[in-house]
Amino acid sequence: MPVLTQEQIDAFERDGFLVVEDAVTPEQLAALRREVAAMVEESRAHTEDYGETLDGRARFDLEPGHSAERPALRRVQSPEEVSDVFLDTMRTARTVDMCVDLLGPNLKFHHGKINAKQPGAATTVKFHQDFTFQPMTNDDMITALLFVDDVTLENGPLEVVPGTHRGPLYSLWHGGRFTGAVSEAVFAEHKKRLVKCTGSAGSVCLMHANLLHGSAPNLSETPRTLYITTYYAEDAIELSPNHLPSRYTHELVRGEATGRVRCSAYEMDIPEKPSSTSFFDQQAVGLGKPH
Repeated sequence: MPVLTQEQIDAFERDGFLVVEDAVTPEQLAALRREVAAMVEESRAHTEDYGETLDGRARFDLEPGHSAERPALRRVQSPEEVSDVFLDTMRTARTVDMCVDLLGPNLKFHHGKINAKQPGAATTVKFHQDFTFQPMTNDDMITALLFVDDVTLENGPLEVVPGTHRGPLYSLWHGGRFTGAVSEAVFAEHKKRLVKCTGSAGSVCLMHANLLHGSAPNLSETPRTLYITTYYAEDAIELSPNHLPSRYTHELVRGEATGRVRCSAYEMDIPEKPSSTSFFDQQAVGLGKPH
């Protein structure tokens, strides 16, 4: 039985994004918040990135200026590998069934991460499209951003440009360097059409992987934490190394394996996998000051 209404499905197809309330149960949300609080508390004991992912990079990414007194844990790579709570959410949240409504019955998991902005955090995400980090044979791919905290206009909400999922794939390479962001000219072209995605904790923003998006710093005294999972149509196959490999990557979360591959027509530059903990470092050195 569909979770989304036809009106919501039509809005996603038109705009490339959709914010939906109650993507998890109250119990799931409470468990996620406890897990995140424990991770932030643990980060107080560290002065540099720590932990280890499947490909040997640090799992826990600390923002410059992090301290025990003012912790600034900004990303956790593949939290479903180290937390049963996040693993259960990745597999069973209503988010997954919403993605089925939008992509079809056969669905696989691509990767997951926590992106957090602690109060006063300077973290900025420059504008980009997710698909240009992770090309597949077709672009039936959704980034699901689950609001673990209330997301307000002040605490660094996701900013999207409606309809850009139907437009070109913009290069993330500039001056021979993979910057992880579109050019200043592309940003200037679209910045007047930005929409800020806000909502209460437990909501989710479903975003097409081709949609142009970014986010501003957290200027409030409240945290803004997202659990971000990416799902894709089962008949798509990766065309470049996964930037966030997990032992759950390519797990079939709904439907069945068809043994088929489907291709869509597009062109793009091949991405570069980050050598450090996350793409924040790429964006920081790539284009200088944030948008």
